[in-house]
Amino acid sequence: MSRLKDTYNKEIVPILMDDYDYGNVMEVPRLVKIVLNVGLGEALEDAKALDGATRDLSTITGQRPIITRARRSIAGFKLREGMAVGAKVTLRGRRMYDFFDRLVNVALARQRDFRGISRDSFDGRGNYTLGLEEQLVWPEIDYDSIDKVRGMEISIVTTAKTDEEARRLLSLLGMPFKRV
Repeated sequence: MSRLKDTYNKEIVPILMDDYDYGNVMEVPRLVKIVLNVGLGEALEDAKALDGATRDLSTITGQRPIITRARRSIAGFKLREGMAVGAKVTLRGRRMYDFFDRLVNVALARQRDFRGISRDSFDGRGNYTLGLEEQLVWPEIDYDSIDKVRGMEISIVTTAKTDEEARRLLSLLGMPFKRV
């Protein structure tokens, strides 16, 4: 079992049960999945951009990404339906907890001038999304092997009913929110 999952079960669940007066352990919010997404607008001109992004995502997550494709054609962007426009990975279970642990304790701390992440990036249903400007914050990525610095979007999906419950869950899991 993952260290973070063990901490969640033994320490965080009782705290949340007391804070929100849940009648059942199954009501306590938990992580469902984490989705990493890399948008590749440059893949329209450079086919190798897709290879680099998928290689980086698989190195970071330990899982092969799927290619996302355009749903419709947009002439202004020279985009046709079915063209590759990104790559994404969905993590669940042990990989999700291990990734979250590395995100909080390693990657976020390696960002330049890091003072915490925004408390306001919740969607109203208890899910949180943050963006990283470069993949170099991950220690697995070798600086010399990348072709271009790319950002990524990380969406953390929880079972929390409100943003307040989700914020409390993520802060107990170690998410470094900015001080108010």
